[in-house]
Amino acid sequence: MRTRHLTLRDALLGIPLAFVTAFLVVPLALTVVISFWKRVGFGIRPDLSLVSYASFMGGLRLEVLERSLIVATEVTLIGVLVAYPIAWFLAMKTSSRATRVVLMLFTIPFLVNYVIRTFSWSYLLSRTGPVNTALMASGITAAPLDWLLYSDFAVLIGLLTSYVPFMIFPLWLSLSGIDRRLIQASWLLGADPTRTFLRITLPLSMPGVFAAIIFGFVGSFGDSAVPVILGGTGYQLIGNEITSTLDVLNYPLAAAMSTVVLIAMLLLLGLWFGLFDLRSFLGKALKK
Repeated sequence: MRTRHLTLRDALLGIPLAFVTAFLVVPLALTVVISFWKRVGFGIRPDLSLVSYASFMGGLRLEVLERSLIVATEVTLIGVLVAYPIAWFLAMKTSSRATRVVLMLFTIPFLVNYVIRTFSWSYLLSRTGPVNTALMASGITAAPLDWLLYSDFAVLIGLLTSYVPFMIFPLWLSLSGIDRRLIQASWLLGADPTRTFLRITLPLSMPGVFAAIIFGFVGSFGDSAVPVILGGTGYQLIGNEITSTLDVLNYPLAAAMSTVVLIAMLLLLGLWFGLFDLRSFLGKALKK
């Protein structure tokens, strides 16, 4: 009976592992392999060449990579500053029932198609949209602000609203797993709230902070819809640059750019797993 139980368990565990291998690991491995192939006419030929990487690292594409890194860093930093107070309030100051309701509300936008949600921002920020209308009605501006749409500002807003909800959840998980007795002990020893936060709460929540950084940085770094819809014609980040490269059937170059994004993601994940214990991130969820 014991052997049967282990065999059944292994079989059940093998199903998700096989799924991840077939639909995630294998496609990513093929992407890396194709990045070394050569483009021949409208097709590709197996090879072991760095031509695609050399093309990517030279000229305008390198500028696109630099801009993507800057935008992703800005989105990540602002996103953490916005998401952390929300997650802290939900974990420390609200009841479990209220927390569940608020977290559910953060998931509602994902019931709407991602592209449709992004297009809604193009209306809200347009010259005749509600934002410009409200600004002019209140007397703050005398004319519509053209820079609200098809600009770095619009792209930043679009990326923040897309990925901040993803950043809130790991932060909340990490904060909710902190032992409240440690915070109470800090108070009993005479530490003020600021010192308690800096010495107790923030260090213990760092696994969630780093997880939020991964969600924000990797997501915004590879996003392809927001730059096209809110950045306007000619606004290029690495995500829509990859899409444009696929449109002209240059698969090795697109694979090379995708591999760079993949390497950035794996480096962040490896750093996270190396620095933090998974149990400290999941916290309360693993204690149940």
